[in-house]
Amino acid sequence: MKFSVITSVYKNDKPEFIRQAFDSITVGQILCPNEVVVVVDGPVSQAISSVIDEYAQYSPQLFNIIRLSENKGLGYALKVGIETAKYAIVARMDSDDYSIPERFAKQIEYLETHPDVDIVGGNMGEFVETLDNVVGVRNVPEHNIDINSYLKSRCPFNHITVMFKKQAVINAGGYLDWHYNEDYYLWIRMALNNCTFANLPDILCYARVGKDMYARRGGWKYFKSESKLQKYMFDKGLISFFRMSYNILLRFVLQVCMPNKLRGFVFRKFARK
Repeated sequence: MKFSVITSVYKNDKPEFIRQAFDSITVGQILCPNEVVVVVDGPVSQAISSVIDEYAQYSPQLFNIIRLSENKGLGYALKVGIETAKYAIVARMDSDDYSIPERFAKQIEYLETHPDVDIVGGNMGEFVETLDNVVGVRNVPEHNIDINSYLKSRCPFNHITVMFKKQAVINAGGYLDWHYNEDYYLWIRMALNNCTFANLPDILCYARVGKDMYARRGGWKYFKSESKLQKYMFDKGLISFFRMSYNILLRFVLQVCMPNKLRGFVFRKFARK
């Protein structure tokens, strides 16, 4: 299977992190992609542009650079990436994270042996500064029935790990803007479209996080975004009124009422391994 990788870069990214991310999905892979679509989401620094141009000039057949004149946000950038991708299989990657060398080989093998599956992700490690300083692992359910059940309360995929069939995503409406939750919103619509889900039991990617990342996962913006998603699932018949109310109440306590330090402890204790 030939496949594309889509990633987005914007002004706050660090050039050295972009370089590490690009290397991890190309020269660092056992199975190299056939195309890397890089959507530059608005104006960026000369240092960032230089890194992107370096990779594009070194391998123009591999790297396809799309430059947006203004910052449109992740949802729009990924929508452009999907529409631009040449191949029927597409993988996601962030511009400051790291994919393990076996990632694409494992996912392609899985899709080849499970032709009914529309999207396959995996577990995700989280590290601070260097890859030998892993501070948490987010495990997700493996099987379709468990993923669909998990989706009713939490996001069932680690976004940076997913590989999917392009047409399945397009049929569900593609990436759309939804503050902080573009990916969760897409998985919900794919579930409504009866897509088949899977996650591998392996850690496929490592996400770069700040020391206070868990503590900062709160505030009214996070709460409003996720509450609207719960209402959307209720309106579409995915969850009951009781489940919606419980999910919203839990998020209100965690994201609005809880002090940052306590929220960080709860995330580390209950949401990460």
